[in-house]
Amino acid sequence: MRRTSLPVRIIALIGALGLFVLAGGGALAVADDYLSREILPLGSTVAGLDVSGLTREQARELLEAEVAAPLADPLTVSYKDRTFTLDPTAMIEVDVEAMVDAAFAPKRSATIPLRVADRLLSRPSGGSVAVDLTLDAAKLSAWLEDVAESVDTTPSDATMTVEAGAMVLVASRVGQTVDRAATAAVLERALTEGVKQVDLAVTLTPPRVTEADLGPAILVNVSERKLFFYDEGSLVKEYRVAVGAPGYSTPRGDFMITLKRYMPTWSNPGSAWAASMPRTIPPGPNNPLGTRALNLDAPGIRIHGTSKNYSIGTAASRGCVRMHRWDIEDLYERVDVGTPVFIVR
Repeated sequence: MRRTSLPVRIIALIGALGLFVLAGGGALAVADDYLSREILPLGSTVAGLDVSGLTREQARELLEAEVAAPLADPLTVSYKDRTFTLDPTAMIEVDVEAMVDAAFAPKRSATIPLRVADRLLSRPSGGSVAVDLTLDAAKLSAWLEDVAESVDTTPSDATMTVEAGAMVLVASRVGQTVDRAATAAVLERALTEGVKQVDLAVTLTPPRVTEADLGPAILVNVSERKLFFYDEGSLVKEYRVAVGAPGYSTPRGDFMITLKRYMPTWSNPGSAWAASMPRTIPPGPNNPLGTRALNLDAPGIRIHGTSKNYSIGTAASRGCVRMHRWDIEDLYERVDVGTPVFIVR
């Protein structure tokens, strides 16, 4: 039998030893890969956090503490001096388990040799995972609608009204409406990014009539025998007046000036009390209307001057409101046709 030469046998021995080493190294590599199967590779990040070298349980605990818990903290929504608290746990869900699984995905998809090489060379091979969050838009919308309903107000105009015999200013109000779409967008970003302080988006609607638009108004208090002049909702001046005598009471109610008369001519109304008087009396010292008259939309009722100064402060007229000449001339310049006149008891 022919024997193999010594050189050939030596080469075969070296080859066998090489195969044994390779086989042993492969087994070691497989064993090492198995032992590190639940450790995240270098370069792994989740929601911006470096989770390299962490086990699955360690990564889960870290994400619960650093991502899920902060996102669950209450969110404050503000408007002017009001604040509203939004509880994120009622409308968002952070899936920590899914994020950890996603962090391990690149390692699972790589081959064993590549994983071994990455570890030996300290080569970053981990992936980057974003926050896995589900937002219940319907619940957010319902919460926002409740807040909006407590904030929304319609604009209201400034007005003058009479209460308990006195003029009262009802102030104007700016309307405010929560912009649902804009606020919802801000809240969605805050809930997903961990922002804890946001402002409501509110649209303002000005009133059509403000206090400055009110203009002049007159209040006559028959019992006090006084006329009060207001402008822009504030009392400017008061005058003593004469009012209707018994049987000729000055009418109560809400009226307005329909005509301003400078140096008016008096016309006989045809009433019994004027039967002996001329049909007209021209401007002058004997004119019952004085130098100025303000006709109201109450038939035959005027605010006018008088030469009978002694009657001021008494119930002496035929229903009209009398004023001193200098007072009616002053008031005449302050009012316009359309000025409201409130006459109260």
